[in-house]
Amino acid sequence: MKIALAQINTMVGAFVSNAAKIRQYAMRAAAQGARLVVFPELTIPGYPPLDLLDRPAFIARNLAALDDLVRFSATVDAALLVGFVAENPDDFGKPLYNAVALLEGGELQAIRYKTLLPTYDVFDEARHFEPSERREVIAWHGHRLGVCICEDAWNSREFWDTHLYDIDPVRELAEQGAQVIINVSASPFHRGKRPLRQAMLAHHAATFQVPVILVNQVGGNDSLVFDGRSLVLDAQGELVLEAKAFEEDLRVIDLANLPATITPRPADEISDIHDALVLGVKDYLAKCGFQQAVIGLSGGIDSAVTAAIAVRALGREHVLGVAMPSKYSSQHSLDDAAELARNLGIAFQVVPIEPAVGAMTQMLTPAFGFAPHGVTEENLQARLRGVTLMAFSNQQGALVLTTGNKSELAVGYCTLYGDMCGGLAVISDVPKTDVYRLAAYINRHQTVIPTHTITKPPSAELRPDQKDQDSLPPYDVLDAILERYIERYQSIEEIIAEGFDRATVEQVAKLINRNEYKRQQAAPGIKVTPKAFGRGRRVPIAAIIEP
Repeated sequence: MKIALAQINTMVGAFVSNAAKIRQYAMRAAAQGARLVVFPELTIPGYPPLDLLDRPAFIARNLAALDDLVRFSATVDAALLVGFVAENPDDFGKPLYNAVALLEGGELQAIRYKTLLPTYDVFDEARHFEPSERREVIAWHGHRLGVCICEDAWNSREFWDTHLYDIDPVRELAEQGAQVIINVSASPFHRGKRPLRQAMLAHHAATFQVPVILVNQVGGNDSLVFDGRSLVLDAQGELVLEAKAFEEDLRVIDLANLPATITPRPADEISDIHDALVLGVKDYLAKCGFQQAVIGLSGGIDSAVTAAIAVRALGREHVLGVAMPSKYSSQHSLDDAAELARNLGIAFQVVPIEPAVGAMTQMLTPAFGFAPHGVTEENLQARLRGVTLMAFSNQQGALVLTTGNKSELAVGYCTLYGDMCGGLAVISDVPKTDVYRLAAYINRHQTVIPTHTITKPPSAELRPDQKDQDSLPPYDVLDAILERYIERYQSIEEIIAEGFDRATVEQVAKLINRNEYKRQQAAPGIKVTPKAFGRGRRVPIAAIIEP
């Protein structure tokens, strides 16, 4: 039996284009001899649909698209396994199911519902969906297909130390005689997830002695990036096929004649983060209707990395860099920004903000009784840069990409309505130490980011001789504390016990907790770590957070 893995990039609510892509891939797969074409989770409506599921018209269009695909299945010599939103016919429970349908010969042959509905991190599926009460194999042309949906495969009692659910759908399907486990998925990327996902699925295969197929979504939808990497494991849990990473792909495999074991492509964490950011930027702009991006170029490493990623995602002709020097800006920073723009081949403008700073100072001095100074003066500069970038945005129809990293956002080393101003925070989930690693990766073949940008001490240049380390611990120390406090949920005492200075840890924790109000006003960012700021980290603003 030849099965096609149709790893496609869908858009939430784009029923017409999603269905067109399903038809296109189904015909291509059938032409290659596939008898069954498997698509990702919620293929028709796109994933994640969030509260669009509350709209009756959204559900109706999803069902109408399914009906069209049922009719289409009569015209193609292959069956389709397609994700959609099903209505709950009962008068109790949530009104919807996360479902997958088997379509063939102009008929809807079978429907299966998702059992395990995640409610952690970025997921909130129990908000809308009713969990399935039954797990049943699909009998199809003499084969017994164990079809499950994403999270249904993530609860092996033997593989995991802790369990969120008391049901193991894969085990139940295997015990019913499933000859293959097919997991249709929308599994978002974060660093370290790829080997974990493969190891878990390999455990299923080896435990139940059946091949396992994962078909994963690819593409960016808002803050989430899906890496694809659909795969096939043989009955011993060995990898025999892996689809492309961060690209659409169509792969056909014969279950009766599986290929030889392959070695997984070497894992490269920074390469993956880079590619995830590129895809996230590309899809965010395209799916939101933007073609151009504008970036404030300070001559620093954050804006340089952001600009390089934007050029890779959009093309150099679609990116504008704007330098906005003040009286505190060094000439070398302006030179570094100009050199970066030349290396990238992007349009570049220099708009000094000193006239605007002078006008604001003159305007505010009578009200204050003295000229703005200290943090007031610093933030005036940052906010006038934000106003300038938004003027370019309005004039050219371009989206402003903010350039702040996760380390700065964590401790509030950023200015509301200033450097936080923009439509997409590209590296807001990238710690500063990883920003340097990204710069080295971008420069691996030729110098794109000027060497001086990488080697000079980072500075906001909002006051004379300012350096980041005047206000913050060294970034390697800061990032190590942030990972423990934000991603691992360690307490202050636990972090100190690992050898970190008490005063430093307490100060960092205090800064994290007091700056939640800033983060909740930040532009959406692209998730690349296990715990990103945004939808996956819900912390109250007005709260006393104990250590």
